[in-house]
Amino acid sequence: MRNVLIYEEASFNLDVPYKLIETGDKGKKPLIVYLHGYNQNIEYLEKKTAPLLKLKAFHLFIQAPYPIYDTSRKLKVSQWGRAWYLYDGTQEQFLQSMENASRFILEIIEDVKEKIEISRLCLFGYSMGGYLGGYFALSRWKRVNDLIVIGGRIKTEAFDGKREQARHIRILALHGKDDDSVYPEPQQQCVELLKSEGFNAEFKLVEAGHKLESIFMEESKDWLKESGYVESS
Repeated sequence: MRNVLIYEEASFNLDVPYKLIETGDKGKKPLIVYLHGYNQNIEYLEKKTAPLLKLKAFHLFIQAPYPIYDTSRKLKVSQWGRAWYLYDGTQEQFLQSMENASRFILEIIEDVKEKIEISRLCLFGYSMGGYLGGYFALSRWKRVNDLIVIGGRIKTEAFDGKREQARHIRILALHGKDDDSVYPEPQQQCVELLKSEGFNAEFKLVEAGHKLESIFMEESKDWLKESGYVESS
């Protein structure tokens, strides 16, 4: 005979790094929060977004909490890629996982804001980080001014009846024409819906695939400068 006496859950904590970079003169300025894609980390994203570091701002790179095991066994744990949430095809699990990740991100932002003075907040999310960036912006709308989503999708359906309060957020959705990992049409439909509801939202297709290519950085920087962000001399 076999009896299961206990079947419970326990919390297990992992240390997750984040990095804050300041560019330009000291003082009050925008905060840009960067969310990397699946199986990536903050070192990778910092290199890829180097053109944006020319803007006068605080740049916050946050690493996702879930480690992706390196099957090659060539990388140290600190070099492993990471994931932002756990997705098994179940929408309830998906949304709950993104909610947990959003709470985690907000804790870091609130901690950072105690040390600096910011004028506005921009979320920059690529792929998996783009999905999360959209969720964070629509769920924590009071804290977000600008949103850039690259190769992802803003899950507008998760906020049916609750999107109006986030209408002040300016949105840029960039997608590669040849992206066969995340197809552009669903994202375009979401942006069109937001525009019909009065959002200042733009969807733009560029000559790229799903990789975080330089064209995405150029478009993002130009859009931020149009929004009032200033480039360092």
